[in-house]
Amino acid sequence: GELCMRIYITSLGDEWDFIAKKELGSEKYAARLMEANEQYRNTLVFPAGLELAIPDIGASIPSILPPWKKVT
Repeated sequence: GELCMRIYITSLGDEWDFIAKKELGSEKYAARLMEANEQYRNTLVFPAGLELAIPDIGASIPSILPPWKKVT
């Protein structure tokens, strides 16, 4: 299927791990977030108003379990 990326608009002071936790549910996805936004890779603290692509993390983790049985 088509990869659907959400967009996140940064707020002043946002950091990778904060955005990962807020948008993807865990700081551990910060690296995935950075991969999806290579142009900002060297940014530590964001200014307001940048558009970041939020990757679909579910797509790369194949699971045979139904959604309600997935372990997060």
